[in-house]
Amino acid sequence: MVLFFSSAAHDPAVVIYMGKDKYENEELIKFAWPQDVWFHVDNLSSAHVYLRMPDGMTWDRIPDPLLVDCAQLVKANSIEGNKKDNITIIYTPADNLKKTGDMAIGQVSFHSDKKTGRPAYIQKRENPIVNRLNKTKVERQVDHEQERQERVKRENEIKAAAAAAQIRAEAELAEQRKADKAARSYDILFTGADEDVPRQSVREMEDDFM
Repeated sequence: MVLFFSSAAHDPAVVIYMGKDKYENEELIKFAWPQDVWFHVDNLSSAHVYLRMPDGMTWDRIPDPLLVDCAQLVKANSIEGNKKDNITIIYTPADNLKKTGDMAIGQVSFHSDKKTGRPAYIQKRENPIVNRLNKTKVERQVDHEQERQERVKRENEIKAAAAAAQIRAEAELAEQRKADKAARSYDILFTGADEDVPRQSVREMEDDFM
């Protein structure tokens, strides 16, 4: 089972989720989305908490109020960390999580230690934050593979639509350039024809009139 929370620390609200046990954590490591950020208490056992970033947000620019929500949720779901003050929360993009066959269930390391956010220091549990998040909690069974397929399908549709729009824009630009070139050619032709007309003197025009 996966536990989902809605954080009002960001407008519109964003999703924070975590596995109910170490076996579900193992699934989340495998199927986390590219826009997910993983949170954990440093050097202590805790839940694996994930923030699903909205469009436009990057893992190294998570707003502080949202960062605090994630950190408080991790602390509250750590048996030992929940009892301690002044703990450190670490976080990294989900695709930076490294899992090898010799690791215990739910255990991870990082592909790159440089790709981690600044540590979030939590002095104490903030019950108003934890209670607010818990009021939004929804527990449901997730078919991770099905969700992955649906996500990839949606992303491919978005990419295809963007590519089609780009092709249309380029075609329209080419037509506009073609029309502009034709207009310039016409102007040159018209101006050149006018300049080729011989200029008559006043006397010649008078003779023509007579």
